[in-house]
Amino acid sequence: MVIWTAYMAGTDEAPAPWSPEIGPHVAQLRSVIVIVSGVTLATTPSLTPSGWSAVAVVETITWPTTQPHHDRLVGRILLDAGDPNVTDYISHLKRVIMDERIFINDIIVSHWHHDHGGVDDVLDAIENGKSCKVWKYPRNDAPEPVLKNATLQELKNGQKFVVDGSTLEVIHTPGHTTDHIVIYLHEDKSLFSADCILGEGSTVFEDLYDYMKSLQLISNINPSVIYPGHGNIINDPKERITMYINHRNQREAHILAALEQHPEETFDEMQLVKLIYKDTPEQLWPAAALNVNVILTKLFKEKKVAKENAGWKYGQTASL
Repeated sequence: MVIWTAYMAGTDEAPAPWSPEIGPHVAQLRSVIVIVSGVTLATTPSLTPSGWSAVAVVETITWPTTQPHHDRLVGRILLDAGDPNVTDYISHLKRVIMDERIFINDIIVSHWHHDHGGVDDVLDAIENGKSCKVWKYPRNDAPEPVLKNATLQELKNGQKFVVDGSTLEVIHTPGHTTDHIVIYLHEDKSLFSADCILGEGSTVFEDLYDYMKSLQLISNINPSVIYPGHGNIINDPKERITMYINHRNQREAHILAALEQHPEETFDEMQLVKLIYKDTPEQLWPAAALNVNVILTKLFKEKKVAKENAGWKYGQTASL
């Protein structure tokens, strides 16, 4: 069994998939998925007023959706741990633990961002908190967070967790952060994407070069469904990944075209924003400049642009 933590959004027109047949605020999305809802507007203000966080249980032994399964006593894995100090999340998690009669033996943290790292609260809430292992892929750009109740165990790319005959594989997908990982459930061809791919909109990233490679890696895996860290479940993974890749490629093409039109000139990020984002409100230009810098850094790694002093130009003719 895997317990999956996510932030999901529902609206009046497209509500979160709750199922009164199973219980209040619980959804049976497949024979192997249960989702328990809890409002988290205080920590996720970008969500709609009906926004909700979720705890999902992925049972690797399947049964018909109408068959009771409260007599199963198992110890399993928690994927991500939500934001710290969110009592609704902890209460819903404890309910899942009690209803499903499970222990959490391992917690896998997808990356260092705070909304995935409320590990100490979880360890305080579970009976076996002192023996539960906490796993995370190492950062290469900053020290690791310090937990008060556990020592981080180092995840490795390709590491596998076998639970009740099902195989969860850790896949390093840097870009959003240097330590970001996704989890692939082989038998179900399901991917838990954390913040690499979102259920709504597009994500942010620290390194676009690495991020695009990670998207291609996930595309090659060809999952049947994606369970993101934010937003609703993605039932058309191939189309969503292609959309992500095409959107970024279009932005790159605009920047390259602007530089190619002035091959002898050097531009800083804000100058390129004024050329490319003409329809964008001026108050958003600083944010757009940061995005342009990320794209230029990727293009530089690919040797498509050169950096000269504090500016950028087309081609590889300039020196660092």
